[in-house]
Amino acid sequence: MKYVIAIIGLIVVLGLALLASNNRKEVRYRPIILMIVIQIILAALLLNTEIGLIFIKWIANIFVKLLDYAGAGISFVFGGIANKGESPFFLNVLLPIVFISVLIGIFQYLRILPLIMKGIGLILSKINGMGKLESYNAVASLMVGQSEVFITVKKQLNHLPAHRLYTLCASAMSTVSMSIVGAYMTMIQPKYVVTALVINLFGGFIISSIINPYTVDSNDDILEIQEEKQSFFEMLGEYILDGFKVAVIVGAMLIGFVALMAAINNVFDLIFGISFQQILGYIFSPFAFLMGIPGPEMVQAGGIMATKLVTNEFVAMMDLTKIQSIFSPRSLGIISVFLVSFANFSSIGIISGAVKGLSEKQGNTVARFGLKLLYGATLVSVLSAIIVSFVL
Repeated sequence: MKYVIAIIGLIVVLGLALLASNNRKEVRYRPIILMIVIQIILAALLLNTEIGLIFIKWIANIFVKLLDYAGAGISFVFGGIANKGESPFFLNVLLPIVFISVLIGIFQYLRILPLIMKGIGLILSKINGMGKLESYNAVASLMVGQSEVFITVKKQLNHLPAHRLYTLCASAMSTVSMSIVGAYMTMIQPKYVVTALVINLFGGFIISSIINPYTVDSNDDILEIQEEKQSFFEMLGEYILDGFKVAVIVGAMLIGFVALMAAINNVFDLIFGISFQQILGYIFSPFAFLMGIPGPEMVQAGGIMATKLVTNEFVAMMDLTKIQSIFSPRSLGIISVFLVSFANFSSIGIISGAVKGLSEKQGNTVARFGLKLLYGATLVSVLSAIIVSFVL
């Protein structure tokens, strides 16, 4: 039965993408089918095989070690603030982003990261039927983040037509930055974080290929990566501050969103006898069903999904950790994979702001298709969850 529901879910998601397509006649189905097959194979390898388990443990151990190293710096600066036995979210989950940001900066400075991003991007372009720039950008978004990625392609930014710009922005919203992967792993199981990172990459191409189909002329597909010339210590200072800014911004958003959600829930409970999140849960429960969540868990799962969309993935992950005992292990895995992406309303502002900082004209273009961007990125999250439901 789970395969029947998953196939129906797959058809519905692809159909919803097709409804929003700019040009249905231009959609190329062969690379889409190939990428769906690749997603299922990769999800099965990562979640159901010994090799996958070893790989995920290796990745998880790396981040555990990085969080330990980050803890040394945090303890030096903030030691004594937390009571013994307590685990403050800002100190233990958000501040390690600073250290991981520094490591990304070092790999970027040593030209290791650009080489990896360009190499994987070129391989992906052979599979997805898209341009080299789009493929590079998807990998770069995963490595350096949804706003920083546009700096690396700023030479091409002003010359890109709206349809190519959409694909670049869709990739940035569908993936997550490596700098905050460690934070996710403190809230949900590492195996689902790693699996989501891999299959979201292909999911972004699949949905973009349907919503925004086009072919790229080889003469227009020149990949120039912008690299700022800095001294090593200039770079260190910049990435340290960037990492701290991300941690503070996420912390500020959490304070605002969690407080606002609590207030809205309380008002709805007083007036209607039901919380706002429960109402959203009923609205999103059909999508939870298509993702393979069983009937008794659909409303709660829908509430978590909606929370992620209207706030962000951190708020949703925090809510999930509070009620995870009510979900079966399979449901928990499916929801966890859904949560690992930047598909939420605030990302529209982040991405359009990042592009506008480099090109005002293109930033305005991004703002105009912002809702369509969120629509596509949300479908990517649902698609990834459905793919995982095949193998769990």
